Amino acid sequence: MKYKFHSLGRFLLCFLFIAIGNTTVAATDPFDFHETGPFKVRVVLDPETPKVGKNKITIWLRDGSEKPLGGAVLKAVAIMPSMGSMPAMYAPASIRETEAGQYEGFFEPSMGGEWPLTIDIEADAGKGSITFDLATGRKGLRCATCGDASADVAGTVRVDPARRQLIGITTGRVKQKKLRITVRAAGSVAYDQTRLSDVALKFNGWIGELYANAIGKLVKKGEPLFTVYSPELLTAQEEYLETLKQDVGGRMREAARRRLHLWNISEAQINVLEKRGKAQEYIPILASASGVIVEKQIVAGSAFQAGQQLLRIADLSRVWVEAQVYDYELPLIKVGMKTKVVLPELQDREYLAKVDFIYPFMEGDTRTARVRVVLDNSDGFLRPDMYAQLYLKARLGKRLVVSESAVLYSGESRVVFLDLGDGRLVPRKIKTGQRSRKWIEVLEGLEVGDTVVTSGNFLIAAESKLKAGVESW
Repeated sequence: MKYKFHSLGRFLLCFLFIAIGNTTVAATDPFDFHETGPFKVRVVLDPETPKVGKNKITIWLRDGSEKPLGGAVLKAVAIMPSMGSMPAMYAPASIRETEAGQYEGFFEPSMGGEWPLTIDIEADAGKGSITFDLATGRKGLRCATCGDASADVAGTVRVDPARRQLIGITTGRVKQKKLRITVRAAGSVAYDQTRLSDVALKFNGWIGELYANAIGKLVKKGEPLFTVYSPELLTAQEEYLETLKQDVGGRMREAARRRLHLWNISEAQINVLEKRGKAQEYIPILASASGVIVEKQIVAGSAFQAGQQLLRIADLSRVWVEAQVYDYELPLIKVGMKTKVVLPELQDREYLAKVDFIYPFMEGDTRTARVRVVLDNSDGFLRPDMYAQLYLKARLGKRLVVSESAVLYSGESRVVFLDLGDGRLVPRKIKTGQRSRKWIEVLEGLEVGDTVVTSGNFLIAAESKLKAGVESW
């Protein structure tokens, strides 16, 4: 069954190529000479209507002075382009010189259809190459690289209206268009680093009662976090009370009072100390900011050292969203540009924002750069490490663009087929820029109003490469 299906496919492709080939009726006069490089060439087939199987080819070669040119090296090959899953097929001809300036050989197409014939010539005078349209069941040859302004352009293809319709070729115009590009960047919610505060004391001591006793607990500015006992703090209180009892001058009293302030004792606590007239062993330490406990290094009774981080408080009423963008996207992103933040795992909840900052370095592991937006979170819905998507819209103004379907990728090259009219299609290398949905920016190679092929390109590309002597463009 597999063999029968394969044979049937070959038969249908054979029929298709014959149908395509028969749409071209004009044949080359067998006594015409065609110029290629420094040579003039005449080619005759026997039989005149090529067939599947053995065919004879005779080539007459002359130099620029119209004299027969002997001693040249000629290579000829007929190639059926690949079609779908069927690979290209080759029918090379072994060419030998039979008399001065006359060369003969044989080639054998293995199935019916189009077999563009390319002849390469090399002699002391130089090199040349010429391609003919050839199809089994169609009389004569037609020079595909002769007789028009595009003949010097390798890979030029002629496609008549019947073939265009059969292959499904469509074209489109190169135009100026307002280009808008949406950059999509993956990121996450993060703490606003300007709203983080650490609790650390300037003296050694021990924790008494611990009120901020769990991560995630909400605290308000001025509320007690814990109480501490410290011999240094106890001595400082007693020294301050002593200045009050002795009614010492204002300078010493102010110095003792400032020392308590520097150790995070509030003005209200100092006033209570004055009224009480006795040092307090366990002093409450008050929160310097409202927020949520996100880090905790202590428990009740813990000893601590001066400068040790005891707690970290995060104000989550405002958060950051940081996302990663690739280096080629960076030129599109500016501080202040509008962006949409989407939480895809939470019913696509959306926030509108602006780019607040672009980090001036790349991430070493991902080779991406970070961008940041700031979001209001007064309702507390957003939580750090939530997954988010950023959609950054860049408006680039009017740019020269071509349909995305018109561009073929050949290694690092970008190629389109330019429609020159009269059935002529010529490959043109272009330089591309930004890409937006179905449009690609053209930086070099095309102009406004040029007509390019937008569908059927891969078939034209196969034939174009063959007509260029199978030279990859």
